[in-house]
Amino acid sequence: MLKFHPPGFGQKVINTSLGTMVYYTQIAKPWHIDDVEKLPPLLFLHNFGGGASAFEWSKVYPAFANQYRILAPDLIGWGDSDHPVKDYQIEDYLNTISEFIHKSCNQPVTVVASSLTAAFVIRLAVAEPDLFKGLFLVSPSGFDDFGQGSGRRLPLPLINTPFLDDLIYGLGAENEVAVSNFLRSFLFAKPERLTQEIVEAYLTSAQKPDAKFAALAFLKGDLYFDLSLYIPQLTVNTVIFWGESAQFTNIELGKRLASLNKDVIRNFQGIPETGILPHLEIPGVFIGLLSQYL
Repeated sequence: MLKFHPPGFGQKVINTSLGTMVYYTQIAKPWHIDDVEKLPPLLFLHNFGGGASAFEWSKVYPAFANQYRILAPDLIGWGDSDHPVKDYQIEDYLNTISEFIHKSCNQPVTVVASSLTAAFVIRLAVAEPDLFKGLFLVSPSGFDDFGQGSGRRLPLPLINTPFLDDLIYGLGAENEVAVSNFLRSFLFAKPERLTQEIVEAYLTSAQKPDAKFAALAFLKGDLYFDLSLYIPQLTVNTVIFWGESAQFTNIELGKRLASLNKDVIRNFQGIPETGILPHLEIPGVFIGLLSQYL
């Protein structure tokens, strides 16, 4: 996956209880790397879904590499990180993300995260507020918010049928046509913004050995929860961004979630003409919006 990341960024690893997490950080020119370890950490966490990886943030994080030590990991089960063969649960990601932060950061970290992973970050910030300096979250959702499921598109009996789950993953995530159609139809508000590089990066991640296990856990809803139960407990300053044309988790849901803790959620920024991943769809605009808060 390194070929999909910008010049001057390389891979390092952190060992967690579920295996090795690969992360991307500045290691060479054109970045000044002599004092990188002294820079404040800025952690970028990617979304879930077939083919997801740290590539999702690769058009954004270089803009901040002169002021921050960039940390952009592939989560366990995704990208170049380890892919344990298991039934993934919420606690697996809460634990491994927490372990990653503890082992990679010696000061409170600023986090930029999207969708379900952003919701996990809120739960971590409730449990361990001292780990975090600030949260910048894109469309955070537990996909079962206010008790209303929004993410599952296939019946559970179908997904859980032996051998049929392999077929579903193979047809839906491991071929170029399916990946391209999914990104165009569901993640991007304007299909013409989808590039061949994005398709190839998602396809490469989806084709990693045992990549189906984390993806199917998401598809089955094993990782869903009601985020509205946690937002009122949040004490870490937060800004929320939301693509105004996002599917599955629409902007009205976002406004309703943000209203649960107006003292801590400092701003709610809608982004016109974008879907659930505005930072991948129009990275330049997102960089400008994020910069004003950072």
